[in-house]
Amino acid sequence: MAEKQVMIFALDDSDHSYYALEWTLDHFFPSPSTSNFKLIIVHAKPNPTSVIALAGPGTTEMFTLVETDIKRAAQKTIDKSKELCKTKGLTNVGCEILEGDARNVICQAVERHHASILAMGSHGYGAFKRGGKQTGKQGRGRPKKDPPIISNKKKS
Repeated sequence: MAEKQVMIFALDDSDHSYYALEWTLDHFFPSPSTSNFKLIIVHAKPNPTSVIALAGPGTTEMFTLVETDIKRAAQKTIDKSKELCKTKGLTNVGCEILEGDARNVICQAVERHHASILAMGSHGYGAFKRGGKQTGKQGRGRPKKDPPIISNKKKS
């Protein structure tokens, strides 16, 4: 049996991201046992120093509180994604919580796991909208090896 290709799913704690995860599960893992992919969910949590920029008395205590809260929120996000995967019948899912800027952390995870596909949700703005969905002249001359799959939540 051939080794399964790796798919990285970049997850944040937004409805857009969970919608995109569900879409990915429905389209790439309709029958988890016969899927050609191994799913790894990556969540980038911010560095506590990027959240607080304080100096002075009480900084250490504040830093510890913020760090604990960030860890708790990240674990809650991963747990929610695991539960969604479980309801879709996918139980063998890798999950990683990585610290740092999401743009860098996601790219590093793709390289580290030699992922074939990167999937994520979209809020409808930002670099991935501009860079990942180019058509016509915008996209010419820019070779894209394994472009990301970006799923937009339908507006209701």
